[in-house]
Amino acid sequence: MAHVIVQVNGRPYTMQCAEGEEAHLRELADLLDAEVQRVKTSVGNVGDIRMLVMAGLMVADRLSEAMQTIRLLQEQAAELRAERNAAQLDRLDIETRVGDRLVTASEQIERMAQYLAR
Repeated sequence: MAHVIVQVNGRPYTMQCAEGEEAHLRELADLLDAEVQRVKTSVGNVGDIRMLVMAGLMVADRLSEAMQTIRLLQEQAAELRAERNAAQLDRLDIETRVGDRLVTASEQIERMAQYLAR
């Protein structure tokens, strides 16, 4: 396990993470610290624990909105896949019907050519 010191609200915190995840942990701490700074700007200094809870709730709200957006996009993607599949089936049906008509037309042309050749 790697040890990383992150700063939130100007205070250092030693955290553990998997090897190679240090930069990601720092990014997460920066995100939380940015939310703490927003809380401080909007409501002032309300104590570390309350500020961290408020910042955590703000991050959770953003996460909730992102998850809802992902669900909507997944639904739209599923609808688009279904529409694409239906369009492919329609295309295959049209190709089959056009092919059948071309065969029929070819047979008629062949018969006309034989008739004219007599």
